[in-house]
Amino acid sequence: MADKVVLAYSGGLDTSAAIRWLKERYGFDVITVTVDVGGVRDLPAIRDKALKVGATKALVKDARKEFVEHFVFPALQADAIYEGQYPLATALARPLMARLLVEVAQEEEASAVAHGCTGKGNDQVRFEVSIHSLAPDLKVVAPAREWGMTREQTIGYAQRHGIPVPVTVASPYSVDENLWGRSIECGVLEDPWAEPPEDAFAWTKSPSEAPDKPEYVEIDFDRGIPVALDGREMDGVSLLQRLNEMAGGHGVGRIDHVENRLVGIKSREIYEAPAATVLLRAHQAMEAMTLSRDQLRFKQKVAMEYADLIYNGLWFTPLRRDMAAYVQSSQRFVTGTVRVKLLKGNCVVAGRKSPFSLYSHGLATYAQGDQFDQSASPGFIHIWGLPVRTQAQIQPGEAEGGSKSK
Repeated sequence: MADKVVLAYSGGLDTSAAIRWLKERYGFDVITVTVDVGGVRDLPAIRDKALKVGATKALVKDARKEFVEHFVFPALQADAIYEGQYPLATALARPLMARLLVEVAQEEEASAVAHGCTGKGNDQVRFEVSIHSLAPDLKVVAPAREWGMTREQTIGYAQRHGIPVPVTVASPYSVDENLWGRSIECGVLEDPWAEPPEDAFAWTKSPSEAPDKPEYVEIDFDRGIPVALDGREMDGVSLLQRLNEMAGGHGVGRIDHVENRLVGIKSREIYEAPAATVLLRAHQAMEAMTLSRDQLRFKQKVAMEYADLIYNGLWFTPLRRDMAAYVQSSQRFVTGTVRVKLLKGNCVVAGRKSPFSLYSHGLATYAQGDQFDQSASPGFIHIWGLPVRTQAQIQPGEAEGGSKSK
């Protein structure tokens, strides 16, 4: 009996070619696992394709609910955005997929798992570090890293073996999708000087063709989690689907990013993330209302570390659990409603309110009803500026741009 390998299967070029290659190279019986995290449109067709290409078994896992509740929303609560631009859609899905691969491998008594990642991308790290965190002794095989074929050669390999592929040399985009976003790379996009062509986008209208009239949406948050749109309670999957459609229709969520990959190279990445763009903007606005200045500043540091951790494939680590505990604590009062305006590719916070708001109109207003005691300001300024004044008296002339005393 041949050894079994469990392959993360998307139905795309690399993983389809990998079914045949794994059988030829290692003699494996290939069991495919297709995980639906919101980017798979025809699961039965993908399953049938895996079997036709040569898989001995093809499994499909609907993980949308778990993906949103246990990966996306915790990242949203953390405000995790890699390098200030990438909402981490693909990076968030990989640890969940890795865990499901391990579970199937254990159930099927497989000796190995496989993925379709190349040797110069981030996903190979995310898959393998996650897999080894959960099952240290499980073997990992990476066909696209081992076979040494270019993308054009892989297309040729698939064509020679009668494997249908969704890309051609003329249109060689590599696409990954889930509910939190869509990533597009390869082809003309590898030239950072070239403007992304419209055929690279699928979820968002061109801002120039988006409606001229703005659309407003009100998002209700409960402890940092979005729970309703325009007063209508929705589960996480439905809420993201609705926001992707609504914001995408206004051209919101296009990202063109030259990012630093974990493996040490820069890459040009195109993303579409309508729902993520809106929710991150709205969540940050709600935090600005309900967290103190010191909480906000420290959480911004945590957000950057949390984003790096996700991007670098370290989800299943004690550090991530420790950081998640802090993030959960920080969200205790992040509850309320944010109104967002969508117009011509822009997402603008137009209003916010919360029962736990730290904003006081009586303290902030300059009009009648002002409750701020301005007579206390001179004493405050005197104490606040004491160290500066003391240093200036003892060490004169050291201010930048000032004349130095002799």
